[in-house]
Amino acid sequence: MKPAPASPLFAGPFALATLSGPGGPEFPALVTPDGHAVDLRTALDDERLTVRGLLVKWPEVLPRLRSLAADADAAADRRPLADFHVHAPVEPRQVFQSGANYRRHVIDLHVAHRAPGDDRPEEERRAEAAEIMDRRAQEDLPYVFIGLPSAITGPYDDVVLPAWAEKPDWELELAAVIGRPAYRVSVEKALEYVAGYTIANDLTDRATVFRRDMPQIGTDWLRSKNAPGFTPLGPWIVPADSVTDTGDLRLVLELNGETMQDESTKDMIFNVARMVSYASQSAQLLPGDLVLTGSPAGNGMHWGRLLRDGDVMDGSITGLGAQRTRCVAEVAS
Repeated sequence: MKPAPASPLFAGPFALATLSGPGGPEFPALVTPDGHAVDLRTALDDERLTVRGLLVKWPEVLPRLRSLAADADAAADRRPLADFHVHAPVEPRQVFQSGANYRRHVIDLHVAHRAPGDDRPEEERRAEAAEIMDRRAQEDLPYVFIGLPSAITGPYDDVVLPAWAEKPDWELELAAVIGRPAYRVSVEKALEYVAGYTIANDLTDRATVFRRDMPQIGTDWLRSKNAPGFTPLGPWIVPADSVTDTGDLRLVLELNGETMQDESTKDMIFNVARMVSYASQSAQLLPGDLVLTGSPAGNGMHWGRLLRDGDVMDGSITGLGAQRTRCVAEVAS
């Protein structure tokens, strides 16, 4: 399913996508804001090229892409985007996910995930969560964990809800795409390592987030977040220099046409630069890797309405386009 055409599709002169034609292989494409695509294998004379391959040599290839975008109207293989299937824009080697990074969202979750026997009034638990968030900000302590690339799917693909997932939920997120190897980079220099940005919907089964059988272990991100297709990604990567201010982007998620999430990245506790820098202190970030920056308020636990068979999610972020995914219940074997 593809969203209704919009013009322009994204900010800036071009974006990167991974496409395929009927029965054909996936290929990297330069996409123009008016909805056309140019096959970069032909344009850059490399039949084995991938979007991740472009990101590996991002500093040197970016000027060539800008030149191609300026002359895209004259490209011999320029074709309408509607002729192709849109896949996730990149296959990352690593996915870094940020937890508890939107203040209002975390407070809502704190209230929704009431511990057994906690009968305190909602106002008291909200105040407790707010104090925790303020302390985290003061102590400069982001929270990052690892996701699996196998959970990624395309921006218009169906999402299969596993039979075991009792409380599947949505989490629209801004994702930074790494363009240079980054290890122990400073906050001041972190954005120099970001090639661009895309949209991620980091689905979560709320029923399996916490190990109630072993509370001392805490969260179980493998079980709750990494089912196949639980991270719709894309539709494309918009270069960083086309995104003017990651500190004030609007994230909107609609469920069956009803707005559920509508928030600015202003509500982030830690900004994109801080998240990239923090992740790089422990691990080396590689070209094509993703740093998901957390999800704002308005998830299903807040509304008391979780995902079910037939639901359609429309997610958009300022300047990055939109994705549409339909939920399909897993057929019991």
